[in-house]
Amino acid sequence: MPERTVAVASRSGLHARPAKIFVEAAARQAVPVRIRVGDGKVVPANSMLGVLTLGAGHGTEVTLEADGPGAEEALAALADLLSRDLDAEGAEGAPDAGAGAAGAA
Repeated sequence: MPERTVAVASRSGLHARPAKIFVEAAARQAVPVRIRVGDGKVVPANSMLGVLTLGAGHGTEVTLEADGPGAEEALAALADLLSRDLDAEGAEGAPDAGAGAAGAA
């Protein structure tokens, strides 16, 4: 199963607006993505409640995992999103992480 580990760059961690941006991007992926902190509970990345319960603050390393066609692309898009300070970018600066390679054309 493909996995990616990334540190949460947003100053507020995965709370409020950064969590909303992340969850919405996860929901747009072609495959279901799961997220966890360390060896903790795995939750669906498209679940706002699940993501908030992780308590992932600034600098916390989270692991993303997915299976199936498009899993690597989904993980890359979401890892890229988490590696940026979404608090500083604001809503209009948030990328369409669901576009993947097709959106780059």
